[in-house]
Amino acid sequence: MNAKILETENVTVSFDGFKALNQLNFSMDVGELRVVIGPNGAGKTTFLDVITGKVQPTIGRVLFKGKNLRSLPEHQIARRGIGRKFQTPRVYLNLTPRENLEITSNRNKNVFSTLFSRSHPKEKHSFEGLLATIGLTAKADIPAALLSHGEKQRLEIGMLVGQSPDLLLVDEPVAGLTDEETYNIGELLLTLAQSHSILVIEHDMEFVRQIAKKVTVLHEGSVLCEGDFAEVQNDPRVIEVYLGQQQE
Repeated sequence: MNAKILETENVTVSFDGFKALNQLNFSMDVGELRVVIGPNGAGKTTFLDVITGKVQPTIGRVLFKGKNLRSLPEHQIARRGIGRKFQTPRVYLNLTPRENLEITSNRNKNVFSTLFSRSHPKEKHSFEGLLATIGLTAKADIPAALLSHGEKQRLEIGMLVGQSPDLLLVDEPVAGLTDEETYNIGELLLTLAQSHSILVIEHDMEFVRQIAKKVTVLHEGSVLCEGDFAEVQNDPRVIEVYLGQQQE
């Protein structure tokens, strides 16, 4: 039986009486790539906020590698090995992809010492490997501002990986991307899943089909169902939830 990297136990988050999460029980194994879907308002973003410490649960607890994260500040949770990628890319547009990776991979150095010091040969090798993994070797030394939206998404995922987190939280990575860019992001996440635990929040069902082995569906702050893509797609409860939203 695989060890659990992430668990939530009866997590409830109330905002002025509204329950964004309602007794949410969730778990995923070490080394797993899990996709979480759900209609708007299902609690997906709040779920990530609770994991990273941005929001404290009203009731319940979050366990990371078996240890309770409750009351820990965001930076301490990040140091324990949880990295989060937000929906909008957060990259340094005036720096090159290589410089972006160097800055974010050196958490104990400031921007200037990173830019003006010589990297250790092993670091240079790891940067080259990471640039190749995210498909940006050919554009490693141009300003990130010149990258396409999809390339910026891949760069930010690379920046996250460069921090060596044990768990990557990836929020809607293919929103606004072309079909080709969406496919490329999917292949990147599948590659990273060989050596990382990854939790992805997504709406694009074709993308979910591409990457998901197990899908969790949230609805009204709780787990509605879990299973492989076909099981979830054909579940009458899931169909009703999504069709109901379309009719609103």
